[in-house]
Amino acid sequence: MKKQPKFYLPLEQDAIKVPRFEESAGFYTTKQRSKTMAKIKGSNSKPELLLRKALWKENIRFRIHRNDLVGKPDLVIDKYHLAIFIDGDFWHGYQWKERKPKSNQQFWIPKIERNMQRDEFVNKSLQAMGYVVMRFWEHDIKGNLAACVNQIQLYIEAAKQQRIPENYE
Repeated sequence: MKKQPKFYLPLEQDAIKVPRFEESAGFYTTKQRSKTMAKIKGSNSKPELLLRKALWKENIRFRIHRNDLVGKPDLVIDKYHLAIFIDGDFWHGYQWKERKPKSNQQFWIPKIERNMQRDEFVNKSLQAMGYVVMRFWEHDIKGNLAACVNQIQLYIEAAKQQRIPENYE
């Protein structure tokens, strides 16, 4: 089996440093909270499965979790160079200015801001490789799945007719 290349973020001088979440660093969490956090999945989440099923039903075929691409997109439609991410509201900073965490701020704020910084790097890297990047928030998929699927269908229709804008966003 061919080994897949790994992608690493460049050592940026302005990269946000995230402290280790350890009691020795002044962070404390209960056993129950630790168990709850350990159950959070990074792939095959409910919103991701909802979108995948809806796209499959519309005969839109894709690959999942391509680890040979920067950021390991949740869905990739190679024929149209489309990379799709489903971002969790908390983990990727939805309405970040209003919804910053109230507890363990010295850990969570740099953690989520670093995730947001990484998302921007991944977007730029994939665009440089010729991919169009679409990102959907978890609540958008749960609340308005049809609009998300429609956005993807519209892009595919435009791509079929060779009318893809340079910077699709």
